[in-house]
Amino acid sequence: MEAGAHIGTRNKNGGMKEFIYKVREDGLHVLDLKKLDERLKAAGKMLSDAPDKNGVFIVSNKDNAKTAIQKFCGLTGFNALMGRFTPGRFTNPSRDDFVEPKLVLVVDPGMEKQAVREAFSINVPVIALCDTNNNPSMIDLILPTNNKGRKAIALVFWVLAREIAKNRGEISSYEEFAHPQEEFEAV
Repeated sequence: MEAGAHIGTRNKNGGMKEFIYKVREDGLHVLDLKKLDERLKAAGKMLSDAPDKNGVFIVSNKDNAKTAIQKFCGLTGFNALMGRFTPGRFTNPSRDDFVEPKLVLVVDPGMEKQAVREAFSINVPVIALCDTNNNPSMIDLILPTNNKGRKAIALVFWVLAREIAKNRGEISSYEEFAHPQEEFEAV
């Protein structure tokens, strides 16, 4: 609650209806934190079961997600694609920066439409942090959360890192996770 992960936008996409808990008097949509928790566990399992860590790409063009993604990728061994996603990055082998993803996680599918489309076109699973205004149509696993707030993004990546460490057997309980959430927050 403190990170604001449950606070959505005033706009909503019909595809996100099942994840909306209620609408506040000021018009902001409130996301269902129980569904977020369930889906964070599923995403942690999906990410930790990825057969090739080098094939997992975290895509974001948001400055307020940079610290969280760098910390997350440092702990998990996944790859960060920060900044503008250039068309053909996943689909054009003749590009110098071409990569072959096995799993893609995007911070905001509204901002990263090209990455989502390309992953979808080559049948690569996509996990996305989706706010109430995002279109979830090409997303395989929706993480219903505020994807605009720095603290909310940091919280999601911290929980995912902890979940992956537990699933991989690197820690036996959540309390053993030695990285505080603050390490994931941008300064």
